[in-house]
Amino acid sequence: MNSKNITLLNILGLLGITSVLLMGAVLQIAWNELPCPLCLLQRVGFAMVMFGFMLNIIYGTQQRHYGVILVGALFGAATALRQVSLHVIPGTPGFGSPILGMHYYTWAFAIFMMAIVGVAVLLMLWNNRPSTKHYQMNVLGKFACVLAIVAVLINVLLTFVECGPYQCPDNPVTYWLLDMFS
Repeated sequence: MNSKNITLLNILGLLGITSVLLMGAVLQIAWNELPCPLCLLQRVGFAMVMFGFMLNIIYGTQQRHYGVILVGALFGAATALRQVSLHVIPGTPGFGSPILGMHYYTWAFAIFMMAIVGVAVLLMLWNNRPSTKHYQMNVLGKFACVLAIVAVLINVLLTFVECGPYQCPDNPVTYWLLDMFS
């Protein structure tokens, strides 16, 4: 597989994870689905995965960038699996509304596992690539990176509005910042 195809796969990976983070923000605003602390940690895991993809898009593909993706995906998968284990007992209600039959944290675990498998496949396809000294990011890569940064900033802003400078409540029902002015 040539380097342009690998770069395209990294761009698609970044756009996919960015869409997950944006969907979480949309559900938070539109359905008033305030994320719990574990949900926020999963969003941090998604941001870490996005950062690894962005490194590959900006500087060219390198194995250590895939390491960043794997660390982020393992962190996110661990937090998602922890949340799944809290709600797996029969009769225990899930947190938030289900999306296509599964809760956000279950989807998050599945997506983190897909990211791990995808990176493993990309690493298996790795051959000694030429130096990335002359690598230049294309327009689609720039768009994907800007969109990813915007998605992370939106989530940081929403988290501050929800929790403020304090520890987030276990079961959030209102926004901290909005409560200050009401």
